[in-house]
Amino acid sequence: MTDTETLVTDWLAGQRDAMLAALRAMVDTDGGSYDKAGVDAVGAQVARFLGAHGIAVETIPGARFGDCLRATLGPAAAPGGGNARPNIVLMGHRDTVFPKGEPQRRPFTIEGGRAHGPGVADMKAGVVMNMFLLAAFARFGGAPGPLVGLFTGDEEIGSPEGRPVIEAEAKAARVVFNSEPGRPTGGIVTGRKGGVFMAMEITGKAAHSGGNFEQGISAIGELAHKITAIHALTDLARGITLNVGLVSGGQSVNTVAPHATGEIDLRYVAPADRDEVVAAIGAIVARSVIPGTSAKLTIKGEFLPLTQSDASAKVFDLYRDAARDSGFETAGEFSGGCADSGFTAAMGAPTLCAVGPVGGRAHSPEEYLEIDSLVPRAQALARAILRLDAAGI
Repeated sequence: MTDTETLVTDWLAGQRDAMLAALRAMVDTDGGSYDKAGVDAVGAQVARFLGAHGIAVETIPGARFGDCLRATLGPAAAPGGGNARPNIVLMGHRDTVFPKGEPQRRPFTIEGGRAHGPGVADMKAGVVMNMFLLAAFARFGGAPGPLVGLFTGDEEIGSPEGRPVIEAEAKAARVVFNSEPGRPTGGIVTGRKGGVFMAMEITGKAAHSGGNFEQGISAIGELAHKITAIHALTDLARGITLNVGLVSGGQSVNTVAPHATGEIDLRYVAPADRDEVVAAIGAIVARSVIPGTSAKLTIKGEFLPLTQSDASAKVFDLYRDAARDSGFETAGEFSGGCADSGFTAAMGAPTLCAVGPVGGRAHSPEEYLEIDSLVPRAQALARAILRLDAAGI
């Protein structure tokens, strides 16, 4: 263990209470993806903390969703990177899935070694961990290259504004650590499914359902046919799943429905499967089972799959050893969930995901964070960063 490694990890060991205080403030601040003001308020907390530690922070404004913050420590390469890939990137998102007012209804609490509250694990704890890691390296130095902390604001809805920022950053990235919550097993994520989120809008014709039923054309009836056909595209053996998870439509109970919508969630493993299934969905939407209906398909958001490259496997081996020296064992896991790590991996940046503190039951009122994982996970990531040169990464 180097002197710098000892200094950094010892300092982090003394930051547990400060981490919890920062996490409490962050969880108790509204931050749903569509609440730009709330997500930016969380960003202001991040920026104040980093500024107090002498770390430069650039704001990349978002038009509709939370701004992106880019913190730099050392002579970081500009996004885009050219042929240079020097940056060590710590990535995380500040938005949550919860509606406005949720922190007031369910504020941050601690019970039995676990913290609770909206977004406590997914992923405000990872954001806090990245803040403290940057502060540790600002205090003691020793990073084997420039550090970049990227704090985005719209991951939970597919990163519509964050994606180009992330992809530009990936072009200059030597390695990317995405601090999504560690798995309940203590594992990290080395592979994820890709996802495409679509909406189909069906148009029919209104008519009184008793007086002139035969003159109506039911958009809801057409939607039902399309849902059945889309669900039939599921192929579990190939890791392809289709779910129409939101439906709406109609005018009144005694009116043949003139309109209907259905929102589609596609998940897949192999990148080649994406275009095949999207084309099949497009054909279903374009084909009318009930004469006189019409339909339109819109892609609302998308995540790319995280696939493990040889370089990413090498980073995982490095992290696993760093975790062991930090007091815990870890393993690589595959997740059906999506994350921004798929974007960086697709750009060729060696990427590890879910290196944040351990938590579970994300997106639910039962979401929790294992408090005792805060410091060891931070120490493991610090050790992995400090050992990049020795590992030849």
